[in-house]
Amino acid sequence: MGSFNLASRGVVVSPSVERLTGESLRQSVPKIGAVRSTSGLFSSTTVRFAHSDVRVPDFSDYRRNPLQDSTAKNRDSHAARNSFTYLIVGGGTAAGVYSAKSVVTYLISSLSASAEVLALAKIEVKLGDIPEGKNVTFKWRGKPLFIRHRTSDEISAEQSVDVSSLRDPQTDSDRAKKPEWLVVLGVCTHLGCVPIANAGDYGGYYCPCHGSHYDASGRIRKGPAPLNLEVPTYEFVDDETLLVG
Repeated sequence: MGSFNLASRGVVVSPSVERLTGESLRQSVPKIGAVRSTSGLFSSTTVRFAHSDVRVPDFSDYRRNPLQDSTAKNRDSHAARNSFTYLIVGGGTAAGVYSAKSVVTYLISSLSASAEVLALAKIEVKLGDIPEGKNVTFKWRGKPLFIRHRTSDEISAEQSVDVSSLRDPQTDSDRAKKPEWLVVLGVCTHLGCVPIANAGDYGGYYCPCHGSHYDASGRIRKGPAPLNLEVPTYEFVDDETLLVG
């Protein structure tokens, strides 16, 4: 039979595996001073070389330019490091203040009245369109507004009323800036119903819900309502124009 050549066939033999045991680690320790090797039954085997053999990682790629020298003193780079910190804090504070301003401005603008609401906040009435002895109803701020052009008889009757006999004492002059014009809200002070004008026992206003009677000055005279009809804020722009609100 011919000879069998392993080398000619290209057979690769695996290298021997070195077992990491306590004895093998001791053998690998260099024969120098200041070296300590420890092992035990309940502890792992460790080998300590001299401190000069420990390789310190290089963090140069992560350092800022003023801090490249690791041996430099801290106070030498104090100003540069603080200036960067102040820049970040100042920029963040400015951004926060601007954001807060934007939020507050948005909230205030959303809470402010719209143009439609502001337009309804005041109403201008031409008094020449209301005949004497008539009561005209307008809508103001979502509520009925009564404007009454009183006759001389109504004015005399209301001014002669004994105030001490009233449930909610008010003189006629306190409720009407001009005697011939009465301006009140058409909302009953009992439960908020809308009274009927030129009705009731006193010829002023009558609430059909629970029977409250008001006189021609809007004062409660009979029924469950506790207070007089409310007089809104108004002013006479001129003899022919009334501005309510």
